[in-house]
Amino acid sequence: MALEYPNAPRGAQIDIYHGLEIADPYRWLEALDSAETKAWVEAQSALAEAHLSAAPRRAQLGERLTALWNYPKYGLPSKHGEQYFFSKNDGLQNQSVIYSVNELRGTPAIFLDPNALSEDGTVALKNIEFTRDGALALYATSTSGSDWETFRVRDVHAGQDLPDVIERTKFSVAAWTKDNKGFFYARFDQPTQGKLEDINLNQKLYYHALGTPQTADQLIYARPDEPEWGWDPRVTDDGRYLIITVWNGTDPRTRVYYKDLSQTDLGLVEAPVVRLLDDFDAKYHFLGNAGETFYFQTNLEASNERVIAIDLKQPQRAAWRTLIPESEAVLAQVALIGDHFVVHALKDVKARLTIHGLDGALIQEIDLPAPGAIEGLSGERHGNELFYGFTSYLYPTTLYRYDFKNRTSEVFRAPEIDFDASQYETKQVFYKSKDGTSIPMFLTHKKGIKLDGSNPTFLYGYGGFNISITPAFSVSRLIWLEMGGVAAYPNLRGGAEYGEAWHQGGMLDQKQNVFDDFIGAAEYLIKEGYTQPKKLGIAGGSNGGLLVGACLTQRPDLFGAAWIAVGVLDMLRFQKFTIGWAWVPEYGTSDDPHQFKNLLKYSPLHNIRPNIGYPATLITTSDHDDRVVPIHSYKFGAALQAAQIGANPILVRIETKAGHGAGKPTSKKIEEQRDVWTFFAAALGVQ
Repeated sequence: MALEYPNAPRGAQIDIYHGLEIADPYRWLEALDSAETKAWVEAQSALAEAHLSAAPRRAQLGERLTALWNYPKYGLPSKHGEQYFFSKNDGLQNQSVIYSVNELRGTPAIFLDPNALSEDGTVALKNIEFTRDGALALYATSTSGSDWETFRVRDVHAGQDLPDVIERTKFSVAAWTKDNKGFFYARFDQPTQGKLEDINLNQKLYYHALGTPQTADQLIYARPDEPEWGWDPRVTDDGRYLIITVWNGTDPRTRVYYKDLSQTDLGLVEAPVVRLLDDFDAKYHFLGNAGETFYFQTNLEASNERVIAIDLKQPQRAAWRTLIPESEAVLAQVALIGDHFVVHALKDVKARLTIHGLDGALIQEIDLPAPGAIEGLSGERHGNELFYGFTSYLYPTTLYRYDFKNRTSEVFRAPEIDFDASQYETKQVFYKSKDGTSIPMFLTHKKGIKLDGSNPTFLYGYGGFNISITPAFSVSRLIWLEMGGVAAYPNLRGGAEYGEAWHQGGMLDQKQNVFDDFIGAAEYLIKEGYTQPKKLGIAGGSNGGLLVGACLTQRPDLFGAAWIAVGVLDMLRFQKFTIGWAWVPEYGTSDDPHQFKNLLKYSPLHNIRPNIGYPATLITTSDHDDRVVPIHSYKFGAALQAAQIGANPILVRIETKAGHGAGKPTSKKIEEQRDVWTFFAAALGVQ
C-alpha cells in the first residue's frame, strides 16, 4: 500500500527568471527554524523510522555491520621533531584517537582523544598541524558535522592546551612560522544573522601570535573587491616564504602569491605580497622549494598534469622548466618527500606509484599488490622514509613504509577483518555512453554469478568537481556483497580520472554527459545480464546526489530504488546558501540567462512530473549540514512525495547533530548504513 505522507501544503511562490515564471511551492521549507518546517521534519523522520524498522532484516543487518566494522583502523604516521603521530580507531570508537610514539614499533601514548570532547562523539577532529620541531600542535575541531571549526593550540610535551582559541574558521588550513611564534589562517567575517544557511563570503588571511587574543590577530591579506576569493597559507620548509594559494570557489584554477618572511625589517604585515601566478589560467599546486626555486604541479598546457620549476629570479613563463612531463597517466598527487618527488598517477583509474629525483628523472616504480588506489602520502621533506596507504574494493586499506636508502617497501600495518575476500572478484569493464565515449566501470561481486538478470545491483556515481572515484575498500559494502549483490562504480565524466579534459566534459553546459554516462552504466548492466531495472539500485552523495536526482527524474523506468544523500537538488537557488556560490564554476548560475536554461533542463527539483511511478527512494540529509543545506532534500522530498503514484515509498531520513558527512561518529555511520541496506534489500527484493 502507498504510504500516507506528512502534510506539505503547496505555497504560491512564483519566481521570475529572465522572463520565465517558475513555481517554488515548497519555499516555506527553506525557513529551517520555523515551526512548520520543524513539524514537517519530525513527521518525515517518524515515517522513515517506522517504515525501516518494520523491515525484517534491519536488526540482522545492523548486527553484521557492527561486527564487520569492529576492527582497528590506523592512519598514516607522520614525524614531527623526534616523535611520530598517527590516528587509530580501536573499532567502534566514535572518533579516531591521535597517538604519539618515539619509535615506530614502540608503545604509543594518547596525544589527543576527540571522544573526550563530547558525550555522544559529535565533536570531531578536522585537522592538525605541527610545528617543524614538533613542540606545538594546532588542531581544529567541529561540532555536529558543521564546516565551522575552532582552532586550539596544544603543547606537545606538556600535553596541555594553551589559552589561544580561534573561532569562526571555515575551509582554511593553517601554517606555522618557523620560529613557532604564531601561525597564518583564514576566516570569514561573523555572519550577520547567525543562521545555518547564511552565505559565506569575504574570507581574509590573518596571522595569530601565540599568547594574544583573536581580536589582536593581524590582517595579512584581503580582497574586498573579490568577495569570492579564498586563501590557503603555507610556509615553506625552510621557513622563508609564506605561500598564498588563491582559490575562487571550486574552480580548479588557482593563483599563487607569496611573501618573503626573511624581510624581518618590514614585518609580517608590511612585507609585500608578490603575485607570482596571477593569470588564473590553470591549476597550480605548490609542492615545495629549493631556495628561490619553487616546484608546482600544474595542468597548464597539460590536461594530465606535469611538474614544473619556477626560479624567482626569472619568474617569466619562458624560463619555467618542466621536470616531470605530461604522460598518458594522470598525476593524481605529487609530494616532495625525502628530497624526492613521490608521484601517485592514475592509468585507466588504477594507481601507479613512482619515485623521481629533484630533476624529475625516474628512479623507481614501487610495486603495488593489486590494481587499486593510493590513500595518502606521508613523510618529511628531508627524511628517509615514505608512508603510503594502498586499498582496493577487496583489499582493506593497508599501510606501507618505503625506505629511500634501501629503496624497499614493506607492510607497516595490515588490518584483519572478518570477511573472506577470496570468494569475490573485481573486474574493470568499459562501455559506451550516449555520445560514444568509452567509460570505465569497476564491478565487484561473488565469483561465478549467473548473468541471468537476477542479481541485485548497487550502482554508485559522483561525476564532478574534478574528483576521481578510485578503487577503495568499504566496510559497509561488504554487507551488500554478502547478500549476493553486485557493486558497480563507473568513472563518469566530471571527475579527474582522465585529467582536466575529462572534468570539463562533465561540467557547465556538458553536465548532461555525466547523467548520460550513469544511465549508460545502468543500461550496460542490464544488457549484459547482471541485473534488470527492478533489481537495480542507484546511489550518490552531494554532487552524486544531484546525479541520482537527475537520473531518477529523467529515467524513472530504469531503476528499482534510489538513495540520494545530502544532494544538491535545487539548481536554481543553490548559490544563495552558505558556500553554494563556490559551485558556480562547476554548474553555472541561474543568474545567467544561458546557464539558467541549462540548469532548468536537469534540476531534479524542477523536473519532477506528477502522477509518475517513481522508484523507491531514500533521501538522507542532516540538520546541521551547512555545506549542502537540508533545504535541498526537504523541498525535493516534499515534491517527490506529492508526485508519486503507486506503492514505492519515498522516505526522507534526517540525521540530527550531523553535517555533510565529515566527522560523523561511528555510531551514526553504522545506523545510517544499516538503514540504507535495509532500504535496498526491501526495495529490490533481496532474499
